[in-house]
Amino acid sequence: MTVNDLLLMAQAVASGAMCGLIWFVQVVHYPLFARVTGAGDRAYAAEHQRRTAWVVIPFMLVEAAVATLLAIAPPPGIPRAAAVVGLGLVLLVWASTAAVQMPLHGRLGREGHVPAAVAALVRSNWPRTVLWTARGLLAAWMLRAGG
Repeated sequence: MTVNDLLLMAQAVASGAMCGLIWFVQVVHYPLFARVTGAGDRAYAAEHQRRTAWVVIPFMLVEAAVATLLAIAPPPGIPRAAAVVGLGLVLLVWASTAAVQMPLHGRLGREGHVPAAVAALVRSNWPRTVLWTARGLLAAWMLRAGG
């Protein structure tokens, strides 16, 4: 097994995990925020952030690191354009997370149940869901093409 094989496998695992996770979050978890009202709603939002970080940060870091390495030096069988698109998808996901989802989670943690913030969280997460789905599909294709 080569270093390139390991990179492509790490990317497929990280992107696949995030693709599955984002669909669960989009379809199940974020809509359930609308039902968390009253006492404890701020604590719930804060605990959600804390626990979610432990799950997503390792996968996101691996995904970003590997996407960067692959864009710099794509393995045989992987067009540079595909690797650059993969890195671009990661950057878009990170930008959305930092600029949109994290501030909305922060608002829920500070203010508790805010229906407009919950609706914005669900609505604004659709592009991120599409981006991570594209990432997962691209990572699977790259694993096959580079292997």
